[in-house]
Amino acid sequence: MKNQQFESVWDALENTPAEAENMKLRSQLMMALQAHLSEKDLNQTAAAKLFGVTQPRVSDLMRGKIDLFGLDALVNMAVAAGLQITLQIGSAA
Repeated sequence: MKNQQFESVWDALENTPAEAENMKLRSQLMMALQAHLSEKDLNQTAAAKLFGVTQPRVSDLMRGKIDLFGLDALVNMAVAAGLQITLQIGSAA
């Protein structure tokens, strides 16, 4: 058995580079939203109102259920929270 090394856990788990990049972006957005809610000391009900979603949806976010969130939904939540999103694009290694 050959040992493989990956730059990211998503590179190891996903079938294609595109899927891995999507998961990397989604996980970064989720972590930023979780940190924001913690910093602002918002409970899930207040966060749901801020994001324009239900409290169970915020619960899913806080529990890291990444498979339930697309990029669009996470971007919408980040903007509603007053976060600025910056994207950097470079050549693949």
